Amino acid sequence: MNQSVKKALNLLNLFNEKNYELSLKEISKRSNLPKPTAYRLLTTLESMNYVYKVKENEHDSRYRLGLKLLELGQLVSDQLEVRRIAFPYMESLANDIQEAVHLVVTNHNEATYIEKVESSKAIRLYTRIGKNSALYVGSGPKLLLANLSKEKQEIILNQAEAEGRINREEFEQELHSIRLDGYSYSNGEQDENTTGISFPIYDYQSRVVAALTISGLSTYFEGDNLNKIKMKSEETAAIISRKLGFRGFVQGVVD
Repeated sequence: MNQSVKKALNLLNLFNEKNYELSLKEISKRSNLPKPTAYRLLTTLESMNYVYKVKENEHDSRYRLGLKLLELGQLVSDQLEVRRIAFPYMESLANDIQEAVHLVVTNHNEATYIEKVESSKAIRLYTRIGKNSALYVGSGPKLLLANLSKEKQEIILNQAEAEGRINREEFEQELHSIRLDGYSYSNGEQDENTTGISFPIYDYQSRVVAALTISGLSTYFEGDNLNKIKMKSEETAAIISRKLGFRGFVQGVVD
């Protein structure tokens, strides 16, 4: 780990329920850092809202943790909540359709798989919890990308286009179709001969907070079985959304 980053994180760890406010002198002493070094790191943290200065005089300054940590903590809390609520419904869905079921969320400019229920079939797909993926590859990541703000989409699409990963015009049309259709579909994008289909999970603020993703061998995603997978998956995503407080219109939900 970069030593400056490590030192800065160690400063944040000095704060706790008994020490919610610390002076520069105290921080310097507890971190074993010279005051100029501690001050430089705190100034950087302050500029990014990780700490804020509550008092300053000619002798010393005092600091508290900033609201950025509350924001990040809420993101973690939201992810843990959706994971806890979604899991039993994911298990039920996997048992019903006999395919692997994943829970995918955005993580900065990537997608992260935070939960998985395996298929009971002998041949299984390898997807580990914690796996990161580009937001323009796979049904789950693409569904999340389609529901990001225009500003965030621009950043990701500009980079993908610059790297030759996408045809910009075609991909933007695909994102538009995902928003209209209410689900995302992929075939062979992450693994050869596999298909993925994803539906959005909404929270109480009507934000898409996760994608419920079903994936398996493409030969199983055909005809009546595909229709069953789509119907059951949409119903499950809608039920999870309701449990998270979403009150918009979703199909297939019985309160």
